[in-house]
Amino acid sequence: MSDHIAYDDFLKVDIRVGKVIDAQPFPEARKPAIILEVDFGPEVGTRKSSAQITKYYEPEQLIGRLVLAVVNFPPKQIGPMMSQCLVLGVPDEEGEVVLIGADREVPLGGRLF
Repeated sequence: MSDHIAYDDFLKVDIRVGKVIDAQPFPEARKPAIILEVDFGPEVGTRKSSAQITKYYEPEQLIGRLVLAVVNFPPKQIGPMMSQCLVLGVPDEEGEVVLIGADREVPLGGRLF
C-alpha cells in the first residue's frame, strides 16, 4: 500500500470525463501509440493526448468512447505532438493498458470526486 495523502492533495488532481472525437495512429512515437482528441465540454475544451493503448484498441473503435483524464498537467512534447492531458488506464495481467471511463452518458467535463 502506498503512503496516505490528504484529501486536499487529491483535489489538486483535476480528473475529468471526456468523449473521444478523433483517434489516429501515432507512428512517430517510440512505442506504439494512438493520438486521441478528447472533448471535455465547454469549461475545459478539446485536448490531445498520446496513449499507448494499441494492444486492445483500434483508432476507429475509440470514437465516441467516454474516458477519464488528468487535465491539469502541463503540456508535454511527445515526438512531433504536444500532449495536453493524460488519459487514464490500468494495466491488465500482461501490463497492457485498459482504459478507464464512465459506463453511462454523463455531461462532458464532469470532475471525478
